[in-house]
Amino acid sequence: MTTGQIVLLVILIVLIAVVVALYFFGKKAQKKQAEQQEMLNANKQTVSMLIIDKKRMKIKDSGLPQMVIDQTPKMMRGSKMPIIKAKIGPQIMSLVCDEKIFDSVPVKKEVKAVVSGIYVLDVKGLHGKKEAAPVKKKSKFAQLVEKAQEKAGAKPIK
Repeated sequence: MTTGQIVLLVILIVLIAVVVALYFFGKKAQKKQAEQQEMLNANKQTVSMLIIDKKRMKIKDSGLPQMVIDQTPKMMRGSKMPIIKAKIGPQIMSLVCDEKIFDSVPVKKEVKAVVSGIYVLDVKGLHGKKEAAPVKKKSKFAQLVEKAQEKAGAKPIK
């Protein structure tokens, strides 16, 4: 065997080992997530609340209890999380919102929310019309691609 073949064989073996390791770590993480989702669904409650404010902010600046901040992994403390400030009864609380529903949460409205601890799982409007989510502005690249597709006839003109 030549030196080049040996190097390629070693690289191939290392890549296969990495793929196998990622497969098992992924399975483990998937099981852990399923257990956490079961626990959230077991402890959920429906609560009426007035949403005061919603922001994506670092967990240190969020106003969550110190015990919660201490229990979060060190890697997550620097990342921004969807935080909702809401009035539940006489109390004003900071809650962590599910990323999937964060954009659809109305501000300055009274809603019925499904809550599990300090985690908001779902929100349904109580009073008034449901306002449409704000339209996101497209990037220049996305606009150019869309324009090119319209000219090519790949996409219908609006």
